[in-house]
Amino acid sequence: MPIEPTDAELLSCCFAPSFARAVAAGSPYRDAAELGDAAEKAALALEWDEVLQALSAHPRIGERPQGEGREAAWSRDEQSGVQESTRAALAEGNRAYEERFGHVYLVCASGLSGEELLARLRTRLANDEEREHEVVRAELARIARLRAERLAG
Repeated sequence: MPIEPTDAELLSCCFAPSFARAVAAGSPYRDAAELGDAAEKAALALEWDEVLQALSAHPRIGERPQGEGREAAWSRDEQSGVQESTRAALAEGNRAYEERFGHVYLVCASGLSGEELLARLRTRLANDEEREHEVVRAELARIARLRAERLAG
């Protein structure tokens, strides 16, 4: 059965209107993998101001996402590896990251423990701004792919 996601569904994968338009324009998709490929490609093509817009929909790593919507549920699931013992260190790291880069720390958290998320955060604090933009874009693309494949599943 062909997969034809709506703009609203796609915005829950990546909160950037041009992302949703680009992926929707490629409909219908044969399967989850094809939709995931399109989502990843569209996320990687976003201009930096659109990446920042997409970041505005992501909770801080280690904070419990609030709300009943699809994106909040996905964030809770993706961050399920974060234990209470690492939340304070993640909060401190988030503050340092936001001070340094001016936006939320984004990482594809699926399957990672809180300790792994914290280690990645600390490593990324050493990046220069250009390198960090590349990393953020790649992480956003991973998340968009994962969520788009969930839509199709």
